[in-house]
Amino acid sequence: MSHDYSLAELLVVAASEAWRDNGEVLASGIGVVPRLGASLAKLTHSPQLLMTDAEAFLVEEPVPLGPRGDYRPRFSGHMSFARVFDCVWGGRRHVMIGPIQIDRFGQTNLSGIGSYARPKVQMLGMRGLPGNSISHLNSMFVPNHSTRVFVPGEVDIVGGVGYNPARWQSGMNAGHVDLRLIVTDLCVMDFGGRDHAVRVRSLHPNVTLEQVRAATGFPLEAGDDLPVTPAPTAAQLEIIRRLDPHGLRAGVIKGNPPGVRSA
Repeated sequence: MSHDYSLAELLVVAASEAWRDNGEVLASGIGVVPRLGASLAKLTHSPQLLMTDAEAFLVEEPVPLGPRGDYRPRFSGHMSFARVFDCVWGGRRHVMIGPIQIDRFGQTNLSGIGSYARPKVQMLGMRGLPGNSISHLNSMFVPNHSTRVFVPGEVDIVGGVGYNPARWQSGMNAGHVDLRLIVTDLCVMDFGGRDHAVRVRSLHPNVTLEQVRAATGFPLEAGDDLPVTPAPTAAQLEIIRRLDPHGLRAGVIKGNPPGVRSA
């Protein structure tokens, strides 16, 4: 395998694995890498995924990012907001979001930094995160793995529901929470740790577990023999580059570094 691929392209391939074997669900990638990941999944290992043109229609093939020029989407049906929410509330969606904070048990924050009453930084707000996080599958993308994102304790403002056992009191049903993958610029993680805590699943080329733990604000579980995150194949790179003809992926990670870091 050639090393002629960027870190962003490696992350797209890693993100696409979140939708493997999901079945016929609405695949929603929020942001450049998640959207390309969902698109790559549909065109390779999971063709049964549903996808929209980001406006009001289902499409037979993913729509390229950026200005479309002469490209015309292959529409297959109307997808109103009402139908989207039918998918959301019925559990027939898998979204990959980019939270500003994530804690050990997958609680997420899109709202702000600091207290809820007087935040130091105001962000998007709750949006649909509370309901989405218990209604359907959720994954996450973090372009800059650091202790500012992976915080000790709880996130400042809990918008997305996680597995924190302290939050689930007697009689509450946590069975609807289903968090899958976290893809970062250092590694891929899941929620296979004790009590569904975050766990390292693979390390990107030339990244060590010690580096990942140093950039994480909570104790991080990992297996004894961590694999290296798979490199993109030539076929996958062709698809990614066709779906992102304007090179928007190059702006996701500062400096657009190569997929294989210097040792």
